[in-house]
Amino acid sequence: MINQVTLVGRLTKKPELKYTSDGRPLVQTTIAVSRPYRNAQGETDTDFIYCTIWNRIAENTAKYCEKGSLIAVLGTIQTRNYKDNSDKIVYVTEVLVHTIRFLSKKQSEVKEPDTSDMIQTVPLI
Repeated sequence: MINQVTLVGRLTKKPELKYTSDGRPLVQTTIAVSRPYRNAQGETDTDFIYCTIWNRIAENTAKYCEKGSLIAVLGTIQTRNYKDNSDKIVYVTEVLVHTIRFLSKKQSEVKEPDTSDMIQTVPLI
């Protein structure tokens, strides 16, 4: 049997690093992935895929990514359930991320070009 997922998409929010009670780093986030086809109006649909990232990969994701960052993830699909406050069983399907690639830089790391020594030209009329 094979359970392998590859996704390329954008983070829908800034990754928030949390720690479990035993100290393991964790990021739970959602990746927006556009579908490869257009509907009758020429628009693309987007799927929002819930992802769970653990340990060092979670720390690096929180450090190097932000809302809108383009990332590629490899992982597996897993399902789990829990009881909410009203004792209702909630089912969750998520991607357990094993590998992540950062495909864009953090906006704070993108430097504006220094234009102080550039010659500005004015078009002749």
